[in-house]
Amino acid sequence: MATKVEKVGIKKEDGYLYFLDKKGNIAKAKMGRGRKAAKAKPKVVAKLGVKRKPGFLYFIDKQGDLSCVKMSRAGRKRKSKNKRRRGGKAAKRKTKRSKTKRRKK
Repeated sequence: MATKVEKVGIKKEDGYLYFLDKKGNIAKAKMGRGRKAAKAKPKVVAKLGVKRKPGFLYFIDKQGDLSCVKMSRAGRKRKSKNKRRRGGKAAKRKTKRSKTKRRKK
């Protein structure tokens, strides 16, 4: 669950992206539509000076407050080297086919 960092109460406008800039302030930038890039520079909406913690994602929630949540970086775990060397399902299929051929003879 997300935790509130600062209560700001920003009213969001359509067509703008709200984010936490490098200085720790909340800024808004006009979103580009289609292939056109946004030409306007980001405008600072609220000066907060928040210091970021590494491994956390900062965002503006539905109430217009600054919140943060721990980033999930799990992804899919890789197989161990032993399992990769065996060949997985393809190797098992070959062994099953060879056993059935031996039985027929």
